[in-house]
Amino acid sequence: MDQPPPNPKQDPTQSLVSSPPLPPPPMHQTDADDDDENVKHLQECSSIYLSLQDCLVNTNRNWKSCQKEVQALKECHQRRKSDKGK
Repeated sequence: MDQPPPNPKQDPTQSLVSSPPLPPPPMHQTDADDDDENVKHLQECSSIYLSLQDCLVNTNRNWKSCQKEVQALKECHQRRKSDKGK
């Protein structure tokens, strides 16, 4: 079967090339915003919380590898609770 000759006004490769797909919208963008607010509420424990998050990311969410940070966050939270009681 013969194909019609290409239209001289149209680039013949244009019909073969599609535009790149659009990037997907950021997932859970509002979750990230909420996390920022939650971290602010931690006050003096926020840096410990963020170090725990970094540890979890670096160890593929291996909680056993991040026990030092978990314990530090727990102790910080307990100090905050006892300070509020005074």
